[in-house]
Amino acid sequence: MKTRTRLAAALVTAIILGVIVLRIPLDRVAAAFRDADYVLFLSCMVPNTVFYLYWDTLILKVVIGWFHGDVPYGDLLPVRASSYVVGFFNTNAGRGALAAYLWRRLRVPFLELGGTVILLVLTEYTQLVTWALLGILGFRTEVTVSLLPVAGAVAAFWLVFFGYTRLHGKDWQILRTFRRTTPGQFAAIVLLRAPMFAVSLVAHYYAARAFGIRIPFAEMLTFLPVIFMAAALPVTIAHLGTTQAAWIYFFGAYAAAPRLLAFSLVAHLAFSFTRAMLGLLWLPAAYAELVSPAPARQPC
Repeated sequence: MKTRTRLAAALVTAIILGVIVLRIPLDRVAAAFRDADYVLFLSCMVPNTVFYLYWDTLILKVVIGWFHGDVPYGDLLPVRASSYVVGFFNTNAGRGALAAYLWRRLRVPFLELGGTVILLVLTEYTQLVTWALLGILGFRTEVTVSLLPVAGAVAAFWLVFFGYTRLHGKDWQILRTFRRTTPGQFAAIVLLRAPMFAVSLVAHYYAARAFGIRIPFAEMLTFLPVIFMAAALPVTIAHLGTTQAAWIYFFGAYAAAPRLLAFSLVAHLAFSFTRAMLGLLWLPAAYAELVSPAPARQPC
């Protein structure tokens, strides 16, 4: 099944990129790569990735502390960073590696920790929808109005899901975190994620100028969350293809397709590569954490 899934993802990636390449002259894409201001680009994107790592670890520490037990920030940081190395090749494997470390450290049921990781992923999607909704309300066009049902669908999903976990999820370990999560805690996690997107929004807004792309801030606020959600879909290899198609579709009115393609490729690869490099830097410390004797679980 995994082999079929990987082959399907490779096929989807090849089809999307193939359609894009057939429609966009490669010589103009090469020119966009050549003419870019990489000093400006890297000065925006590298700090964005570093901030992402440190803030993401902070959110992890807060949520794990709420539901499972305290883990010092300094212990979590190298393991969180190293999970990005695994995630560079397979996102779900990276999340699984993180859950495995927490299971060993806290000695709580693995599926329960898996449920907490899923909660973190779903709150990430929720905050992206929230940011997109803010942009939609402030920038109304035919395209943005068509995205309004997405926000309604997300709200309906959470109402149904939380209702189900409280009525039928009592004995399911993977749903225990959801059952224990209060509306206030859920909202707090979403709000905690807000600085990550705000920094990323500003970074992409100015980094795009390195490729001669000037997108109005309101449009960037509206559509960048949608692009991030498209990138998160587990249907392509390394999230390539869907991201580039989304950049060209949503921002085609503000820049030429070759420039958008070049920027989206470099931005996506720079973020993934920088995270992986940070993970490699922290890998020795993470290895020490993984091979050291697991401490006795402290009472919550």
